[in-house]
Amino acid sequence: MDPDIELTWLVAEGDVVSSRQTLGTMAGSLESILIAERTALNFMMYLSGIATNTRAYADAATGSAQVWDTRKTTPGLRSLEKAAVRAGGARNHRGNLSDWIMLKDNHLMGLSIADGVALAKRRWPARTVHVEVDRLDQIEAAVLAEADAILLDNMAPDVLREAVALVDSMAAGGRRPLLEASGGIDLTTIDAVSHTGVDMISTSKLSFGAPTLDIGLDITADVVQ
Repeated sequence: MDPDIELTWLVAEGDVVSSRQTLGTMAGSLESILIAERTALNFMMYLSGIATNTRAYADAATGSAQVWDTRKTTPGLRSLEKAAVRAGGARNHRGNLSDWIMLKDNHLMGLSIADGVALAKRRWPARTVHVEVDRLDQIEAAVLAEADAILLDNMAPDVLREAVALVDSMAAGGRRPLLEASGGIDLTTIDAVSHTGVDMISTSKLSFGAPTLDIGLDITADVVQ
């Protein structure tokens, strides 16, 4: 807005802050500051809310699994929302459809898991091939097809543990696909899922429905000229 505005941050990205804490100060043209104020605060409040919500999920998952976001983001804001997720202590899933080859149930209509994985690897040999399953018998097919990652969709913790044991036994110390749990994940369920042996837990709730962090800009009267 104005290159002459002097902005000094008193906290770093990802820091935990308290109520009424000063996050930074700025000095410069009052007109420029007031013009930029609302847009800047809107972004800060929105993204800091995602980071705060993400921190709650990351802290709640006390097991070995990493917490990931998803592609379910606001159009045009994906890179910013994913940066907020990282600031909150979680990891980023793929950024777009072309980063990984994801074979969901809709993609496998009329196509077996084995054929789908083989086709994906033949057409895009350098891409990770990720298969979504919701039954244990599909897991065996995905492992035999040499999928790089398996998304275990809407499975209870007991079923997830069974799935992990199945994959571990089939891998037998060799190549093992990454195991991702997703579906039905919230603050009441994520800890149990994090202890099932899966490698990561993904949820769109990190950004969807995250509350905004209340951030304001106060102008000190004695510096107004």
